[in-house]
Amino acid sequence: MQLNGRVAVVTGGGNGIGKALCERFHQEGAEKVVVADLDRASAEAVAATVAGDAFAVDVRNEDAIKAMVDEVVTRYGRIDLFCSNAGIIAGDGEPWWATSAPNSTWQAMWEIHVMAHVYAARACLPTMLERGEGFFLNTVSAAGLLNQVGDAAYSTTKHAAIGFAEALAITHGDDGIKVATLCPQAVATQMIGTVEEGGTAGVDGILTPEQVAAAVIDGLAAERFLILPHPQVADYRALKAADYDRWLGGMRKLRRRFDNPKL
Repeated sequence: MQLNGRVAVVTGGGNGIGKALCERFHQEGAEKVVVADLDRASAEAVAATVAGDAFAVDVRNEDAIKAMVDEVVTRYGRIDLFCSNAGIIAGDGEPWWATSAPNSTWQAMWEIHVMAHVYAARACLPTMLERGEGFFLNTVSAAGLLNQVGDAAYSTTKHAAIGFAEALAITHGDDGIKVATLCPQAVATQMIGTVEEGGTAGVDGILTPEQVAAAVIDGLAAERFLILPHPQVADYRALKAADYDRWLGGMRKLRRRFDNPKL
């Protein structure tokens, strides 16, 4: 996948990783970058810098995603790359239990981190399958391969996002459909907010959104399923698969370290 001459849609494109993706796709010569965001003003601001189109879209609304996809296909004849990038983070709250987040948080994360990817695939697949080509890039997180200490809802739904992306690749890989998952650790966006040094996700450093976008360009060109801007994640994933109990022990140690910095 090369971006030159392509039509790309990016949800959550108004800031952070999504904004950096829009800007980089434009630099790579995309025919059109479609910026979708819950906040219309943010989408329009980014679209203005990349000669793109802006849509105000709540990715939890399947009808809204389908309407946007239909409109883009009507305008440009196709969508080559759909980046399902929108995401949220909340934390377990107090007391710090894996079940502490309210049901509303679990539901919102399920809808944004999983069902939004399903809705995008449902909307895009008919025309992609007709053409025999198409690419889905789903922003997940290293938490989908490993875990995020202190945010059970985030970790659980990101694992589910990996599962859906795998299913999409398995089911439609022979139809010309490509799938990639973007799985960074800490990135300097609004999502990490004021968390000092990125918290547990920042143990290997905090990347800029632009660095993540550069990794995406490389990953799309290589058509890799896993795009890992923090390469250490591949090693952690291998350790997890090799000895689950040891890995869980290491994660508990990591939690204790951040829960009590004196340890």
